[in-house]
Amino acid sequence: MLDEKSLIALRAALTEYLRVKKLRKTPERFAILDKVAEMNRHFDIDTLYAAIDADGFHVSRATLYNTMDLFCDCGIVRRHQFGTQPAQYEVATGISSNHLHLICRQCGKIKEVKDPELVQFINTRHYSAFQNSYFSLYVYGTCNACVRRNKRAKKK
Repeated sequence: MLDEKSLIALRAALTEYLRVKKLRKTPERFAILDKVAEMNRHFDIDTLYAAIDADGFHVSRATLYNTMDLFCDCGIVRRHQFGTQPAQYEVATGISSNHLHLICRQCGKIKEVKDPELVQFINTRHYSAFQNSYFSLYVYGTCNACVRRNKRAKKK
């Protein structure tokens, strides 16, 4: 969950984006933004839909998909595709600026990891005709819990 200062910054970024793009400032967009800001981890559309519906605020899944696309374009949310899982989203602040995603291919668990050395290395890289904004790296493998589970299963 984001602090009040971060939420105000997200709302300001959305307001400015909508103004520049000449889009309406609907209550639905801001209600969805508020609920997105409450999410502590990666989330998918179904999780967001259930959270909004539980609060008694009803929007269609189509509205959620369209709004999340808008949030991604605005830069306040990032969309990730981890293997064959449904698209996952996260707020584009804090740890999500530059980090690794460790994804277990067996159970699907996703862990976010900061690697200061890697961040420094990538930030010192210069690519012709390209300016870095942020990066997100996906590392696929097997988590320790699944490794232990596999060893126990082999022993049996």
